[in-house]
Amino acid sequence: MSPTIGLIAILVTSVATILVGIVGIRAARTTSDFYVASRTVTPWWNASAIGGEYLSAASFLGVAGLVLAYGADMLWFPVGYTAGYLVLLVLVAAPLRRSGAYTLPDFAEARLESLTARRTASVLVVTIGWLYLLPQFQAAGLTVRTVTGAPQWVGPVLVAAVVLVGVLSGGMRSITFVQAFQYWLKLTALAVPAIFIVLVWQSQGTPTINQEGPPIFVADTAVEIATGVSVEVQEPLEVRADGRVNGTQVDGTLTLEPGSHELSRGTEITFPAGARIPHADSLTPLAGEDWLLPLRSASEHPLYSTYSLILALFFGTMGLPHVLVRFYTNPDGRAARRTTVAVLGLLGIFYLLPTIYGALGRIYTPELLLTGRTDAVVLLLPGQLIDGAPGDALSALVTAGAFAAFLSTSSGLTISVAGVLSQDLIGRRVRNPVRAFRLSAALALTVPITLALFSPSLGIADVVGLAFAVAASSFCPLLLLGIWWPRLTDAGAIAGLVTGGGLSTLAVLGTILWSPQEGWWGPLLAQPAAWTMPLAFLMMVGVSLATPRRIASGVTRTMIRLHTPESVDLNRGDWDPEDRWKARKP
Repeated sequence: MSPTIGLIAILVTSVATILVGIVGIRAARTTSDFYVASRTVTPWWNASAIGGEYLSAASFLGVAGLVLAYGADMLWFPVGYTAGYLVLLVLVAAPLRRSGAYTLPDFAEARLESLTARRTASVLVVTIGWLYLLPQFQAAGLTVRTVTGAPQWVGPVLVAAVVLVGVLSGGMRSITFVQAFQYWLKLTALAVPAIFIVLVWQSQGTPTINQEGPPIFVADTAVEIATGVSVEVQEPLEVRADGRVNGTQVDGTLTLEPGSHELSRGTEITFPAGARIPHADSLTPLAGEDWLLPLRSASEHPLYSTYSLILALFFGTMGLPHVLVRFYTNPDGRAARRTTVAVLGLLGIFYLLPTIYGALGRIYTPELLLTGRTDAVVLLLPGQLIDGAPGDALSALVTAGAFAAFLSTSSGLTISVAGVLSQDLIGRRVRNPVRAFRLSAALALTVPITLALFSPSLGIADVVGLAFAVAASSFCPLLLLGIWWPRLTDAGAIAGLVTGGGLSTLAVLGTILWSPQEGWWGPLLAQPAAWTMPLAFLMMVGVSLATPRRIASGVTRTMIRLHTPESVDLNRGDWDPEDRWKARKP
């Protein structure tokens, strides 16, 4: 695909997003429209919007890249992303909607009657939101660079600009229209090329993945290094190089000895047929049966890593701020449950597709293991298998879907983080709630863009998995105990949030900055949910039992409100986003 076609696909997606958002902008008239779309979103429309914002860069690009490199073990990502909504459906969706709150800090304050609990929750909402936004912007940079050759910073800046237009103009009302549209765009963008890819695979006799050893080049293959990379060579390998290798300019035949080698940006390496594919130092890809079978990961403790990942994905979903805020846009608890059931179906359909790209990418684009850019397999596979204009058209469609993934998820995260910042930070200084929300949206994007431009590039799905671990270790215990255990106190909740959220955040930072590879430190920091989530539960329960006098005075009334169906008239009323500003007026 030519850079021009890729650029056109990105621009068309951006313009379409803005035009669809204009429909919502015309409908947004009140503060409630900006925050919760006046709680009038129907279940099917809301489910499409949730699918749009939930299917992020990790789903669209990251899952396929993980399957390409690590195989069967990585199927827990799509399973966990989907199954988390089953837990949400059974335990949280309806009571949370009945709470009448808008954000997780609102719920914490209403349930615990504590301003300190609210502020603690606010810090964690912003932390999770920024951690989740980071891979969206990094993936945007990867996509724009892959399809157009533009510098890395162009993607994040373009995504932020389009998101700000929608969020600043119409708030939640506008973003609901946009995200529903983008779900169906993403599904189409993956499904249509996948059909053609599978047909080509079948026409070639359904070639299979090498089960006897590591991946090899099936034909003479030239690989252009788009960004500098260090690769690990297992055995002496004779190649033809044009560029800088290990800091030396080379133009001709070169033997790469076993060990690590630096390949500079712009270097072209031609590998002979049958050569074992070197892999980037940042990867430890699996081969043969290890790739095909579960619990064969490169980690020294694969059983722990797998089950900790499952816990993070299953229980982290209920603690994602940008997902939970969607349930406040439903009219009532029954509609929230129907929305969740619809989301399960929509996600189940979508997640069948990345696995196809990852598995066939192992056959047709294994050179991505050399460059370390396995997340680009979805973008490159259609053009690799289908020549000419049809291949360009399918590549453009996939590019449009990928960019829609960045836009929709970034929009939802910006809404949730901006809602918290505008109420608990900027809103204390700005009297106009809509203006406070708009300033908060700009701040919500500035920090993750800066991190995306200057932090090391990690696997997209890996970083999102870390965000799930923080959510599972903080808001999951708060919601489950807050909804189902009347004896939870503000002191217990704060202790659990600080313990679980703090330790999991430190583990995330340790993984990003330190990345230990040996012993138990590696898996404990890379997958912290298995120990941080139980600690958070134990801390909340233990401290609550030790501080019975701090049980909220209105807990009985709150519990009745959470668990009584809407058909029983309790004179219930929803939280009004304008109340905070009204209360401050003299």
